[in-house]
Amino acid sequence: MIRLATDVGGTFTDLVGYDERTGEVFTAKSLTTVDDQSLGVLDAIAMAERKDGLRRRDVTFFAHGGTTVINAITERKGVRTALVTTAGFRDVLEIGRGNRPDLYNLQFHSPEPFVPRNLRFEVRERIDARGRVVTPMELDDLKPIIAACMKAEVDAVAILFLHSYANPEHEALCADILADALPFATICASHEVSRQWREYERSNTVVMNAYVQPIIQYYFERLEESLTDQELTCPYYAMQSNGGIATFDQVVRSPLTLVESGPAGGVAGAARIGALIGETEVLSLDVGGTTAKCSLIHDSRPTLDAEYRLECSRINPGYAVQVPVVDIVEIGSGGGSIARIDGRGALTVGPESAGSMPGPACYGRGGDRPTMSDALVTIGVFDPATFAGGTMTLDVEKARAAIATVAEPLGMTIEDAALSIIEIAHANMINALKLVTVQRGHDPRDAAFVISGGAGPALAASLGRELKMKSTVVPLHPGIFSAWGMLAAEPRADFRASWFSALDDAALAGADSRFAGLEREAVDYFAKGEQVEIRLTHRIEARYRGQEHGVFTLHEKGESAQAFAERFHAAHEKAYSFRLPHSAIEITMLHLEAVLSGPVIAVPKQKPAGNAEELCASGHRNVYFGGLDGWVSCPVWERGRLTQGMTLKGPLIVEESTATTLVLKGQRLDLTPEGIMIIREIDDAPGGER
Repeated sequence: MIRLATDVGGTFTDLVGYDERTGEVFTAKSLTTVDDQSLGVLDAIAMAERKDGLRRRDVTFFAHGGTTVINAITERKGVRTALVTTAGFRDVLEIGRGNRPDLYNLQFHSPEPFVPRNLRFEVRERIDARGRVVTPMELDDLKPIIAACMKAEVDAVAILFLHSYANPEHEALCADILADALPFATICASHEVSRQWREYERSNTVVMNAYVQPIIQYYFERLEESLTDQELTCPYYAMQSNGGIATFDQVVRSPLTLVESGPAGGVAGAARIGALIGETEVLSLDVGGTTAKCSLIHDSRPTLDAEYRLECSRINPGYAVQVPVVDIVEIGSGGGSIARIDGRGALTVGPESAGSMPGPACYGRGGDRPTMSDALVTIGVFDPATFAGGTMTLDVEKARAAIATVAEPLGMTIEDAALSIIEIAHANMINALKLVTVQRGHDPRDAAFVISGGAGPALAASLGRELKMKSTVVPLHPGIFSAWGMLAAEPRADFRASWFSALDDAALAGADSRFAGLEREAVDYFAKGEQVEIRLTHRIEARYRGQEHGVFTLHEKGESAQAFAERFHAAHEKAYSFRLPHSAIEITMLHLEAVLSGPVIAVPKQKPAGNAEELCASGHRNVYFGGLDGWVSCPVWERGRLTQGMTLKGPLIVEESTATTLVLKGQRLDLTPEGIMIIREIDDAPGGER
């Protein structure tokens, strides 16, 4: 009865297993195999067998998350894709919204579409916004399209007809014809992926789904075959971007739901940790080898991004994707982020990463450029001999030599340069954390700060101090926490439907009727029958009349329009800092969140040690804090020896196989009965302890 999860990151592939009968935990961390990520998964399983005695035949549940989809998109390694659309709308994919995110950049160009113009085809047909057929589809228009697709040897065809969210009749007919004529190609119709309005966003969504679908299908087929060969025969699940899991078959049909697969596992885990320590507001940060990812959990639920865009930045509008994605801000600031001196002579960190090969200089794999990991080794936070549970010995001299390449031009000592690299990465993370809190209308001081990732706990105390967090929490197995979080996730699906109506009691009654239809779809999706326990959450997107974008607001069945309006005003004020209580409200979309209740990873309470007061640190290590403090001798504790109820004062270091936690002077470390570490400022401790 072992539940097993693996997470493929840019640098490492992580594994966590949990035996529901005995409470045993199995962990492993192997280097990601970039060319074939499934090999890294098998390496991690083999490592867990050797190290912890993982029993493959006892595995009854397998969850997987990773970067396959996002890598295929960002590296432009998807398949040759064609688009079939309504006559006159061939260039919507390229025109986009026609706006410039960088207002004064007159050289701005829209992002390159994933389908070139010569593979974008038009069909004469028209359905209006109410779903009525205005112009029947001209079937003869498909003949030259089929011939062109065969000649171009396309691997996938996306279909987007105007207003198909209201009536998919023409799309379904077109898909059937193309599937018969092009049996070698994947056919993807927009109504199968998104039933939301806005033709540009829907066009982009179906194109990108088709672009990666054959790759994901092949990847999961190969992974499932490899797992079966390794005697891992059990239900296989994938971590979705909405914070839930789904079967391999379900995600293959809609692979865009995996676009933030790995990071969403960390958010699901942070929500679970929040529940264990009694916190409903949680700020999550995962600092991995390549990136740092942060998200807010509000009212014990991960926050979804209503307008998710891939590759979006201050100067790039990115690519709109209409799938539910946990609101994650991701920056190129991880343990492998490379430090350099830019053209202005300033020290910068990231977004370029050393990855797993060659990796940071301290890995001794040929890397010679300074990274944050090299900086942490140089100032003494990471122990070269015990890094990654002793599976890898770090080279301090190579780390120092890499840091020297930026220290010398800046006229700094190697230690001060290393500290500067860490502080710059620290500042980048603070900005990202404010994006998901302050700029979303939330005060970070009201939240618990759950920080994970291989490099996260080393920065946890200083980040929590600067943001004045209520508490800083280092969860169990922080270095492989996204994989742990996948064992805390439940099967989930989101169903959205566009629906336009002025807000009144009759409209809400109609919404309840439409929600009933979505609920039946949820039951069919999980294929568990009417008796299964499915937790349903109803949300309605609404806006003030005349606005362009709306706000999702919780909806309770049978409520009055006045009650919903009050809730909408409050949600709008939180999102945009104002409300218009006398303005008319319009409904634009319905969203049903369906979660299938199921087992999640248990976190048993620890047995207190007999003489906890007599426990002592396993040793001391000098850590460089800079300024007047300089090098400070810090006690080093093994996390496995800490017991519930213990309180330790910083500065100190806590080591475990997947991460190293640094606690600063003026802070205290408490251990919960479950073994979760909580860092607080001593001035804020109960009783005013100083």
